[in-house]
Amino acid sequence: MSGASSARGTTLRLTVAQALVRFLAAQYTERDGARQRLIAATWGIFGHGNVAGIGQALVEDPALMPFHQGRNEQAMVHAAVGYARQSRRLSAHAVTTSIGPGATNLVTGAALATVNHLPVLLLPGDTFAGRPADPVLQQLEVPYAGDVSVNDCLRPVSKYFDRVGRPEALIPAALAAMRVLADPVETGAVTLALPQDVQAEAYDWPEEFFAERIWRVRRPRPDTVELDAAVRAIRAAERPLIVVGGGVGHSGAEDALRTFAERTGMPVATTQAGKGALPYDHPSETGGIGHTGSSTANALAATSDLILGVGTRYTDFTTASGTLFPDGVRFVNLNIAGFDAHKLGALPLVADAREGLTALTQALGGHRQDTTRWTTSKQDWQERIDAAYAVPDEDARPTQAQVLGVLDTLVDGSDILINAAGSLPGDLHKLWRTRSPDQYHVEYGYSCMGYEIPAALGVLLAAPDRPVWALVGDGTYLMNPTEIVTAVQERLPLRLIVLQNHGYASIGGLSEVVGAERYGTDYRHRDAFGGFTGPPLPVDLGANAASLGMRVLRPRTVRDLREALADARTATVPTCVYVETETPDTVSGPPPAQAWWDVPVAETSTRPSAVKAREEYDRHVTARRRHL
Repeated sequence: MSGASSARGTTLRLTVAQALVRFLAAQYTERDGARQRLIAATWGIFGHGNVAGIGQALVEDPALMPFHQGRNEQAMVHAAVGYARQSRRLSAHAVTTSIGPGATNLVTGAALATVNHLPVLLLPGDTFAGRPADPVLQQLEVPYAGDVSVNDCLRPVSKYFDRVGRPEALIPAALAAMRVLADPVETGAVTLALPQDVQAEAYDWPEEFFAERIWRVRRPRPDTVELDAAVRAIRAAERPLIVVGGGVGHSGAEDALRTFAERTGMPVATTQAGKGALPYDHPSETGGIGHTGSSTANALAATSDLILGVGTRYTDFTTASGTLFPDGVRFVNLNIAGFDAHKLGALPLVADAREGLTALTQALGGHRQDTTRWTTSKQDWQERIDAAYAVPDEDARPTQAQVLGVLDTLVDGSDILINAAGSLPGDLHKLWRTRSPDQYHVEYGYSCMGYEIPAALGVLLAAPDRPVWALVGDGTYLMNPTEIVTAVQERLPLRLIVLQNHGYASIGGLSEVVGAERYGTDYRHRDAFGGFTGPPLPVDLGANAASLGMRVLRPRTVRDLREALADARTATVPTCVYVETETPDTVSGPPPAQAWWDVPVAETSTRPSAVKAREEYDRHVTARRRHL
């Protein structure tokens, strides 16, 4: 490294990789007067394509950029996403990989980040820009396009993509990347593909490139015309309902939501991403909405004449595939993204969630709804939760719902629960009693199996003094246990609950409902006809977790489970609670689905189960509505 003066000012001679690391270390976000690093750390797995570039730059000056060693490229992105969500999108991590499979392994994690509007910076190595040898190891040859590499797979799942083919091209590319990462509307996965020869090339960089730069995260206020229209619609409604999505958490709008609900008396239902915006025992909170929601919230939705959506994308689980809300209902959508604000033929209110709710509260003045129409229904739903959590026999093997019930008795608002896929998201959405705004961390935009363990590491890095729980079934555990090694290496006290039910419980149940008869969802030996026979496979995931360095507790009964979870909660080392669960045949399980979800069923079949499933499907389809 050297400095020099020229007509354009003082310069520093660094490689492209060295310059990028130095640049990233000087980027900050600011919102409400609070400042934090935009890129707080880098995850990496090194191979040819980044070991002599980004790898060398990180070791050149390790004080500039904290580093975390991953074991799987997809998992590193999940960890970065967990960190970004816990940081309310104000701080993010970068992820660097080699070319070839290292780069393509990023695609699933990138899609998850972009679907959920969560920032992550991807720095995959790329093939030689100068093409001194063609092809190189792991290069994809495309006969019709010499400028294509496997990194082009990341284009459709990135909010911004650039390939840095020359050193000086890094300057506009890096600035554009930071702009997108800090934009509350556009944020998601951002990819800077870095050819391995360019990473190592030196260039005289203007010192201004490395100056501290603050990216202010906007809080746009609502347009007065849109605000007036929204206020008129709310005043005219007799049975309004608020549907809260993840935008409330990203904005930090929980207090504004509480004030709005208390002033207006409007009930609040929550999507998976919005759960926790109000604590479960707040009088206005009515539970989850949609396919995995509560009967209270869904009954309100089915009889409402106005839906005020706040920070929600209205996925099919939320709308029950277009069957939940009645004909003639009107929508007002408060969303920072105009794309989402206009959904379902709504009156749009394009604004930051906190600013929009504050403006609505002030504009509505003393307008207030009846607050008693859901009280009895909410009490009945809480009794159904109690029944699912009930333990008639402390010495019996626990059901999945009972595991959640025991955990419910041990946690407080400081605990954070992480889940993404399987049967647990549905059970958690219906049953979990959320105590704090960020306690409920369920990734249900992409619902990616294997998200939970690495995401928990990212959350632990963002909230090191809080108990963080990753809840997974056996199917999800088998997808991505690798970052257990990272937790052990970095001494992160991950609390992992593995529920062993010997198969894909969620998709198995869905398979049965749609006439596919649980085919391919069981963990047993196959017979000659493609079916399953005999006892479950002799798979011991607890032993696997122990082999990766975790301390493993093996409760056999509910009584054991209480002791094991209490032990894990105070643990200072990565600890796994491995539970073989019981099917709820003799005790109450979670309430069934409270609304429909559209999974098309075979229109013709020779199997009676599929024929019956199609009849039920056709019955539900007739209730679908298009809100225009």
